[in-house]
Amino acid sequence: MSEKQNNRFHDPSADQQRFLSLFLKSEREIFRYVAALVPNVSDADDIVQQTAITLWEKFDDYDPERPFTPWACRFALNKTRQWIERRRRWQILLDNGLAEELEQRREELRSELEMRLNKLEGCLGKLPDEQRALIEGYYFHRDDIEQLSSRSGRTVAATYKMLQRIRYSLQNCIENEVNRKGLAT
Repeated sequence: MSEKQNNRFHDPSADQQRFLSLFLKSEREIFRYVAALVPNVSDADDIVQQTAITLWEKFDDYDPERPFTPWACRFALNKTRQWIERRRRWQILLDNGLAEELEQRREELRSELEMRLNKLEGCLGKLPDEQRALIEGYYFHRDDIEQLSSRSGRTVAATYKMLQRIRYSLQNCIENEVNRKGLAT
C-alpha cells in the first residue's frame, strides 16, 4: 500500500498540484516522443491529451523515487500503439471497400436524409427562443458547455440535461412530421 493510501488525512489537491507540476515539466518531452511516432501534429496532441488522462488515473501507481518522464512516456507509447492499431484497422476497412459501401448507402438514403433535414429545420423553428439559442450555440457555433451554461444561468450538468431534452423533443418532432407525410401519401 502506498504512503498516499495509508494517510487518512491526505489532501487530493496536493496530489493534483504534484501531478500537474510533473506533467507540465514533462509535457514537451512526451509530445516530442509521440510526435516521432505519428505523422500528424494534431494526432500527437490528441495522444498526449489521452496520455495525460491515463497518467492522472494511474498517478497513485507512480513511484516518486523514479523519474516521471520515462514513466509517462511508457503510457504515451501504449496510447500511440492503440492509436496506430485503430488507424490500421480503419485502413483495412477502407481497403476492403468500406468507403465505397458507405457512399453507396448514403446515396440510397439521400432523399430520406434530405427530408429529415428539412423536417429538422421546421422543428427547430418551433423551439422556444432559449432552447433554440442553446442548440445553435452548441451545434452551430461550437460553443463549449461551460460558455452555454454560464449564459443560461444553469449548471453544466443542467445544461447537458437540457440539451438531451431538446434533442429528444426534436427527434419526436421529426418522427411525427415524417409519419404525417407518410400518412398523407
